[in-house]
Amino acid sequence: MMERRIGIIMHGVTGRMGMNQHLIRSILEIRAEKGMPLPNGDRLMPDPILVGRNAAKVEHLAKEHGIERWTDNLDEALANPDDTIFFDAGSTQMRAELLKKAIAAGKHVYCEKPIAEDLDIALDLARTAEAAGVKNGAVQDKLWLPGLLKLKQAIDNGALGRILDVRIDFGYWVFEGDWTPAQRPSWNYRKEDGGGVILDMMCHWRYVIDNLFGDVSSVVCRGAIHIPERWDENGERYDATADDAAYAIVELKNGAIVQIASSWCTRVRRDDLVTFHVNGTLGSAVAGLTDCRIQTREATPKPIWNPDEKQAMDFFDDWQMIPDREAFNNAFKAQWELFLKHVVLDTPFRWTLLEACKGVQFAELALKSWDEKRFVDVPALEK
Repeated sequence: MMERRIGIIMHGVTGRMGMNQHLIRSILEIRAEKGMPLPNGDRLMPDPILVGRNAAKVEHLAKEHGIERWTDNLDEALANPDDTIFFDAGSTQMRAELLKKAIAAGKHVYCEKPIAEDLDIALDLARTAEAAGVKNGAVQDKLWLPGLLKLKQAIDNGALGRILDVRIDFGYWVFEGDWTPAQRPSWNYRKEDGGGVILDMMCHWRYVIDNLFGDVSSVVCRGAIHIPERWDENGERYDATADDAAYAIVELKNGAIVQIASSWCTRVRRDDLVTFHVNGTLGSAVAGLTDCRIQTREATPKPIWNPDEKQAMDFFDDWQMIPDREAFNNAFKAQWELFLKHVVLDTPFRWTLLEACKGVQFAELALKSWDEKRFVDVPALEK
């Protein structure tokens, strides 16, 4: 058995998502497992170099986690031929420019979503990567959540029959930041900085719908700025200019209807911070981040509407929990492993930048629908 090194330039990992999910729970976890096994018995060992504009912050993060390599000089990092992958979890507004720079340096590229704020920019980026012949991918982590893996299995096995409708309910209360610090960064609520729940979450919902429920036909969406003023990380008041909630209806080509509520202004009374309630002809399912419950046709109760009497039926009783039949990987780590194998072994990887363009398109059309107050068709993307 041999250890095979793969150098990864990691940009933007001083932020919450990049640090926790990509650095600590993915790349460092693979290192803690003494690398990732390859078919020939070798172990693929990621060797990250952390890159950021704030040298002190990057150095502190590197030393905190025992990472030897860090820099605030991106050009220098890209010039090293021994590092073959560039990863970005920084600002959406800077992403396309950074990835193009990495592609020009001959690096394979992998990044967070959305890959751009604008569909034309996103498509140009995807085409640039394809023309350069570099491996490329974008994060679609929700596909590897245990709850959605169980839900997909139930759908694929025919347990739900023909899907009739889906309700995606996402969100929680994000504090304004005045009397209690906000649990999300302030840029999320400034449109000029790339914020907004539509741009952030509709990219997620597009790939979930595509992979689990069917092809998208049209969308109507209404956004809102429910909380018009917030306080930033320094306690300074600012105007919230980006949507903090969105309400959408999506028509699928197979006839199913998807309703989506995404909100940072809601208080949770459901199974999880996000739930996917799927109704089919043979059964229904409700999935969260980790769990999935199903109710078959035979187990469906028969309630009678009578508003004059207190409801005696407990509608939570008749659902069956799908058991954990296996140990589940961290969703981000699972996709990282697939991308690393794609780079090293040329195994298939369909979660490319072009696939990520569909999410940007979906968000863009949702914003268009909000502006024009109408359903908007979702056309197929041209490569």
